[in-house]
Amino acid sequence: MKTIVTALLLSAATMLPAQAQFALDSRFADEDGDLIADVPTDEGEHVDPDTLIFTYTPVEDPAVYADVWQGFMDHLAEATGKDVEFFPVQSNAAQLEAMRAGRLHIAGFNTGSNPIAVACAGFRPFAMMAANDGSFGYEMEIIVPAGSDAQEIEDLRGGEIAFTQETSNSGFKAPSAILSSEFDMVANEDFTPAFSGSHDTSILGVANGDYEAAAIANSVMTRMVEREVVDADQIRSIYQSATFPTTGYGTVYNLTPDLQEQIREAFFSFDWEGSTLAEEFNASGEEQFIEISFEEDWEVIRQIDDANGVSYTCQ
Repeated sequence: MKTIVTALLLSAATMLPAQAQFALDSRFADEDGDLIADVPTDEGEHVDPDTLIFTYTPVEDPAVYADVWQGFMDHLAEATGKDVEFFPVQSNAAQLEAMRAGRLHIAGFNTGSNPIAVACAGFRPFAMMAANDGSFGYEMEIIVPAGSDAQEIEDLRGGEIAFTQETSNSGFKAPSAILSSEFDMVANEDFTPAFSGSHDTSILGVANGDYEAAAIANSVMTRMVEREVVDADQIRSIYQSATFPTTGYGTVYNLTPDLQEQIREAFFSFDWEGSTLAEEFNASGEEQFIEISFEEDWEVIRQIDDANGVSYTCQ
């Protein structure tokens, strides 16, 4: 599932002003040069909460995912000896702000939000869901209602395309770069952008004919079809991208080193067989947690940000 899309993204980048290299906010240190915040050397800056707060990226109904993650949170509680609570967030911005403000300790940030979380919130990603053979990732698809006259991207020129949020890779960043570089289509010039707020809203909107087209993560669509939230026959895909890394899981930078290691080990020791995670994510080919490198695995996403002129200004 993992492929390289560097050439396309560099092509897109040449059409936009050059941006500064990815950099962390000034309150973080990166002495080892791995592009993520170092754990503070001063023990007085370490945090060791009695209750760990965990959240999953807000791509779908948070209430659904509180139940999906319960078995994992029980395992995490046993591994750390701490209480673990699920924090349902409604937006990427709320998730980022919660970690930046110290109210969130463990999280799964979506593909597009990962660099922002790393740069501005001190997020230290170390895991990703993958298939049993180690392959991972998902594709961005542009979908239309099954009965739409649109057969290819060019047919969307002059119409409306729905996106999710500006922090989403497949819901905004990647399709924006691809539409510009591959099809010479720019928002508000060649099509009208709309923002649904989430992948599930975009998918349902297309299925019900509320949106003419939408850019979505096909892993989300697969899970929605599996749960019979939407019927696959209501939707038709007219574009599929190369493969991108999926949600990255990790901790905030200033948890005690021992606690961060316990959390890390909990991810890799979790038994998927028969779990609610397996029930939910196996349909999209995800069956285990594997170790990742933000520096290497998110390079293509940082290139997409560069192509779109994204800056990591932390306020």
